Amino acid sequence: MANMADVANLAETHSTARHRRFPRINWLALAMIMPSVIALLLVGLYPLLFAVSLSFQRFLLNRPQNNGMFVGFENYATVLRDELFWSSLGRTLTMLLIVLIVQIALGIAIAVLIDSSRWRAVNWTVKTALVIPIAMTPAVVGLLGVLIFNRDFGLMNYLLGLIGIEKISWLGDPTMAMVAIIITDIWQWTPFAALIMLSSLALVPHDMIEAARLDTKNAWTVFRYVKLPYLMPGITAFMIIRTADVLKLFDMPFTLTRGGPGVSTELISLYIQRMGFRIFDMGVASAQAVLLLILCIVLARAYIRFFYRTPESE
Repeated sequence: MANMADVANLAETHSTARHRRFPRINWLALAMIMPSVIALLLVGLYPLLFAVSLSFQRFLLNRPQNNGMFVGFENYATVLRDELFWSSLGRTLTMLLIVLIVQIALGIAIAVLIDSSRWRAVNWTVKTALVIPIAMTPAVVGLLGVLIFNRDFGLMNYLLGLIGIEKISWLGDPTMAMVAIIITDIWQWTPFAALIMLSSLALVPHDMIEAARLDTKNAWTVFRYVKLPYLMPGITAFMIIRTADVLKLFDMPFTLTRGGPGVSTELISLYIQRMGFRIFDMGVASAQAVLLLILCIVLARAYIRFFYRTPESE
């Protein structure tokens, strides 16, 4: 009987180990998530693979008889020799640097003010108001910008006129048109930065803040050594999200300036659209899009490497 019990225990042990090695598949759960997985593959992965495939082909919409010819890295070489590509990329990166610095600074300032306020009704009203610009579509924001920056009856020139400044041709001057795009982007996405920073500040333990205030009365010292470490993960996440947004930003500048005057506000996404749907060279446009994706990934990795810090690592 003892031998039979040992054999049964051994069999049960092997059965348990086999189930651990090969876990049972929950077919119901798999069936529930498959529609989402299929939609993700169709919407996300397939267009990416198709764009990568086109980037190695000659694909002209106005001359379809030669489409599909494999050209290797010829499209990428064309992109790297294109001065307009580099100038539009330079404008985009310049805008990215400016909006990141301004939005993070303003977002932190707004979050600190809300976090330090004891007026709950005011805090609730401000938080609600912060959501409004984020909820607006970029195309609508661009149309609002056309009205705000109009030279003759725009709100911006009206406000400047109250302090004695002459009317500015915001959308007619190359430099000021770019400034108008940057101001519009800052207006729309600074609230997003403020909400992220506010949620990060909510993680700071109150006893740690009180202990720091007992050691020093300097508010900057408390912020730098107590609150800022808790803000760094949120800052890093915001930088990654906004970098991807700015690099693919199309709707707002297209409706606001359409890349003009001339090509002075033609960001990289507008140039890719022009290359693909006005010059009709989808191969080169796909190569530009792939290079832009690689740049976005590299910047995201750099942000994580140089900016991401947890409170425990400080």
